[in-house]
Amino acid sequence: MKTIVLAAVLVAAQVKTTTDSVYTAAQAKRGETVYGASCSSCHAPDLSGSGQAPSLTGKEFNEAWNGQTLADLFDRVQTTMPADAPGTLKPAETADVIAFMLSKDSFPAGDVELPADAVALKEIKFAR
Repeated sequence: MKTIVLAAVLVAAQVKTTTDSVYTAAQAKRGETVYGASCSSCHAPDLSGSGQAPSLTGKEFNEAWNGQTLADLFDRVQTTMPADAPGTLKPAETADVIAFMLSKDSFPAGDVELPADAVALKEIKFAR
């Protein structure tokens, strides 16, 4: 029984959240550039959304993504955005845009870049 409990604790300890400084400031800055070129025309320069495009920060966004992995968000952006050219962002650009979104929503930056790999992003939960 102790082995099962210890294993559960170790697995839980490996999962990070968006509050654990999972991107870098430099990555967010790159993401701002990609966002400006590919996303801002629909989601607004301040990420507040417009028309049919939802906000990418704030209470509603946080509630919608809370508890999901960043792999889920990465997959959504990677396969459906930008709306006029889905799937055209490179994986690194998608990770950079997500880093920018996290920075604009006041999640802390750190020393390690957000990976551009959906498998690795499964280990990071969106948490507000």
